[in-house]
Amino acid sequence: MSPDVTRQSTLATSLPPIPPSGEDDGLADSGLAPEGVRVSDNGITNDLVELLFFAYRDFVGDPDRMLAEYGFGRAHHRVLHFVYHYPGLTIAELLDILRITKQSLNRVLKDLIEQGHIVQKTGRSDRRQRLLYCSETGATLTAELTRVQVRRVARAIADPVGDGPKDARDKSGFAAAQGFLMAMIEPEERAAVTSLMARRARSRR
Repeated sequence: MSPDVTRQSTLATSLPPIPPSGEDDGLADSGLAPEGVRVSDNGITNDLVELLFFAYRDFVGDPDRMLAEYGFGRAHHRVLHFVYHYPGLTIAELLDILRITKQSLNRVLKDLIEQGHIVQKTGRSDRRQRLLYCSETGATLTAELTRVQVRRVARAIADPVGDGPKDARDKSGFAAAQGFLMAMIEPEERAAVTSLMARRARSRR
């Protein structure tokens, strides 16, 4: 297990709920987001949305390549992550965190158990419960997956790409967010992302 990986609480249930499809959180009616930024703004808000997409693409791309060697995908990564960080999770707890069907989870768990990355133990107080733990190989794999993602985030925090104009965006933190997200993207991909976003900006004129 990599010593530089710190176990941090990342339970999905600690985050505010996302409104179901078709509902809104009250922002759409007013047309305003926090800090007075318009949701319909076709400028900086769209820039951040697009940068978030590209940053996420590269953020998950690192572990994707590692997982492919095992025949695993992102669903396997999510299960490994939470079982590793919260040993002894029940099936019910994991279903609540991941918000997926039991059938979908069973397919992923079957792969991970058969390849020896996750083990199941019977609950002490309730023998009907199946408690999930990472095996030594599962913990090692998960630590490596976490390590490459932590490295990318740490790099972006330490060296954001700050080539944007210094204007009113700074007051709302948009320039900082833009620099961080751009830094999450692979350096050789940034020019293509910038060019693509510039094309969208020109189309709005």
